[in-house]
Amino acid sequence: MSNRAILVVDLQNEYWPSGNFALHGIKAAAANAARVIDHARSNGDLVVNIRHEMPGGPLFVPGSAGAEINDAVRPAPGETVITKNFPNSFRDTGLSDLLKERGVEAVVVVGAMSHMCVDATVRAANDLGYKTTTIHDACATRDQDFNGVTAPAAQVHATLMSALSFAYGEVVSTDAFLTR
Repeated sequence: MSNRAILVVDLQNEYWPSGNFALHGIKAAAANAARVIDHARSNGDLVVNIRHEMPGGPLFVPGSAGAEINDAVRPAPGETVITKNFPNSFRDTGLSDLLKERGVEAVVVVGAMSHMCVDATVRAANDLGYKTTTIHDACATRDQDFNGVTAPAAQVHATLMSALSFAYGEVVSTDAFLTR
């Protein structure tokens, strides 16, 4: 058994074009995430599927189609699915306990949104002592507006990946990760 876990963060229908909060490049990111997940399964890595719910919120409504994990990265039978209510996948969930029980020392993160739940999860994992790797082309985000300025999704994503690679772990492409 490997000491590595793949954290599949929020690759839910809400983020697809048919959902209520479509992300730029979500289909390509999910296709790369699926490659990482398949590789993990064949190598005995723990795959942890994480899904966001917002009880009473406008998005990720519990029981809605939007809150379901997309078919492109559907969990395998018996795989863990953790439901969270905050951007940080460790906050008020059993994720930390699960990783400790399984002897996990390193986490690989794929998912959505780069600037929100991926960012919060990677930083928390690093702060908890895990060696972190983020697969940049297996993550997606969207344009962001602040104070009258719109930052295109590609810039939002690049900025976050740069920050993560500076102090929170390794950031690599799917191909680089799979060829190790």
